[in-house]
Amino acid sequence: MGLRLKVLGDWLREQQLLDDGADESLQRLIEQLRSDKVMVAFVAEFSRGKSELINAVFFAGYGRRIMPASAGRTTMCPTELGYEADLPPCLRLLPIETRLQPQALLEWRMVPEKWTRVDLDVNDPEQLAGAMEKVSEVLHVTKDEARALGFWHDDRPEDNPPVNASGAVEVPRWRHALINMAHPLLKQGLVVLDTPGLNAIGAEPELTVNLIPQAQAVVFILAADTGVTKSDLTIWREHLATMEDSAGTRFVVLNKIDTLWDELSSAAQIEAQIGRQRADTAQTLALDAQQVLALSAQKGLLAKVRGDAALLAESRLPNFEQMLGQQVLGARQAVLEGAIRSSVGRVQTDATRTLGIRRRELSEQMLELKGLRGKNHTVIRQMRLRVEQEKADFDRSAASVLAVRSVHLKLLRDVFKLLGSSSIKRELAVLSTALREPGLKLGIKKSYAKGFDNLRGVMQQVQTLETEIHAMLTTSFRQLNTEYGFSLQAVVPPTMDRFEKDLDAVERSHLQYLGVGNMVQLARPEFAEKLVRALLARVRSIFETALGEIELWNKSTSSQLDAQLRERRRAYGRRIEAIQRIQDAAGGLDLRIGEIEEQESALDAIERRLATLSRELQTASADQATPSEHAEAVPA
Repeated sequence: MGLRLKVLGDWLREQQLLDDGADESLQRLIEQLRSDKVMVAFVAEFSRGKSELINAVFFAGYGRRIMPASAGRTTMCPTELGYEADLPPCLRLLPIETRLQPQALLEWRMVPEKWTRVDLDVNDPEQLAGAMEKVSEVLHVTKDEARALGFWHDDRPEDNPPVNASGAVEVPRWRHALINMAHPLLKQGLVVLDTPGLNAIGAEPELTVNLIPQAQAVVFILAADTGVTKSDLTIWREHLATMEDSAGTRFVVLNKIDTLWDELSSAAQIEAQIGRQRADTAQTLALDAQQVLALSAQKGLLAKVRGDAALLAESRLPNFEQMLGQQVLGARQAVLEGAIRSSVGRVQTDATRTLGIRRRELSEQMLELKGLRGKNHTVIRQMRLRVEQEKADFDRSAASVLAVRSVHLKLLRDVFKLLGSSSIKRELAVLSTALREPGLKLGIKKSYAKGFDNLRGVMQQVQTLETEIHAMLTTSFRQLNTEYGFSLQAVVPPTMDRFEKDLDAVERSHLQYLGVGNMVQLARPEFAEKLVRALLARVRSIFETALGEIELWNKSTSSQLDAQLRERRRAYGRRIEAIQRIQDAAGGLDLRIGEIEEQESALDAIERRLATLSRELQTASADQATPSEHAEAVPA
């Protein structure tokens, strides 16, 4: 799809039909196709078979387990599994010591040299599995060091990690891991966030308030033989229950159904037992029964390794893979299909408008030239003087265009200030101060409400300014169209509604975090500082995305003006050149009329080619979004 967009862009550029705004729009779409991801967070308490499920879905082709999946605490640090085409297969690890520094995890991602990189040999399962063992590495530190890192709590001794005979505390060696590998689902944009158990989730505020809430889907894994335990219910209530569940983006997997396979029970009895567990789980977690899947990851992995189709069907693993492909990735494809249709439609409209201008200019030239038939040199010279006068009058229109741009840029500067870093800090100043104050922060929820009301107010101010700019451009363009024969059309500004919704989601994730017994944790200055940095990083990301859309909107408007000015100047140049050639050479008139007819035929061919390329792109994007393709992409 990216290649098709590039072909369209190159062809439009070759035909001089691609203005700066349309060019940037296509480039952003190509980048979106390459980099847009759908994150699925796998969340579970220890020993629920989460790593085994990941092995069964993504690594069965290696004929063995790749992610560590032994009993007990295996995945010690949050791990992201995804695919970036410009990186070789590798494992990147962020040292746990970075938790002692104030930078948010989002900021550490921008500093690749701080990560330990291990290259992966995808053709050597032993090397691959050995490298993956690193995600379960631990360090042994003093209690004071564990406390500083956020893993030791004097007030909650039952949640503290193991202590060895010498009094040292076991903590993860790594803060975060990124695995880059090519797998059909990952290449389609899926990113799997593999989270550790409850204690580790709570120790990383950014994981709780940023990464998990931003995931487009969450897979919560339970054990089929035990159902929802107390610790499972704690994770659900504290981190997942209040997440927005649009279109069923939370799924529960009852793993280990093979523990219910009993030779003394009939198939119907086993099926009934699994059905009861699904129904009870759905009721306990207040979910639709369709959002609870039962499977055996271990038997599914074994079936794939052995090539046992019957056991694979019995494991029910394909149902889960189909869900990932159709419901999760299918939603991403639908979004991308909409973006492709919108962007290609806009590019086609702009190019068609430019072709219309060229066609109109050719028609005017044709009328002028046909009117010169049988005229003497004096009349032809007068015609040239008239065209030159028209060109001079048109050149003076530049002052009107500059006036429009001046007002436009002044209003845009106000928008840019509202969405800048200083604006974010100003609107969140009271909240940041309240979070950094020592001691218990009993009134902090009011500070959050005020801070996020301020941020939403900024977005509303931006929307108001956009409306003013659009109204001004509509009036100015109408006047320019009337006076100078342009065909300018004010582009509708981007709406800020989705960015307000993003802010709402951030606020919900923070308020949920504050309401789950973390007040004592929040009283620690270093922990509060991490929360502030995570908050500012997330809000900055939202504001920068909004700013990017406004800059593209601005460029689309400016490019439209530039393109029509350029086309008009070229047309005047061609008209004067044609008259000059007629003055200089006998028979030049008929020759020039013939050239214009050829140019009109060429425009017809360009218009047909434009329609064909656009239609093929939109058809291809629709085909790519079909559910069957996603389902087939999962190797058995």
